[in-house]
Amino acid sequence: MAGATGATSLTVTQVKSGIGTKPKHRGTLRALGLHGIGSSNTLPDRPEIRGMIARVPHLVRVDELAAAAKPAAGAAPAGPEASAVPEAPAAPAEPIELAEETPS
Repeated sequence: MAGATGATSLTVTQVKSGIGTKPKHRGTLRALGLHGIGSSNTLPDRPEIRGMIARVPHLVRVDELAAAAKPAAGAAPAGPEASAVPEAPAAPAEPIELAEETPS
């Protein structure tokens, strides 16, 4: 479980219908922000959220997400040259010849 800083979050996805369940279970699904099968919501990893999930484990799927690392207080801000996205490869040197279709 996460510390007091809320370093992780939970993605809760509804996998079964709330129809036919107890009214408290349907209320818990609404409180989790779920409105139907396949709907998802990302929530902070806190004891009250875990308690709601524990009430309806047969209706939901839970995935833990680690929060992105925060830069150190003295670190310089990342500029465009420090991007984490790799550059696209260069275009081929020679153009590609397409074969012409002949009608038969």
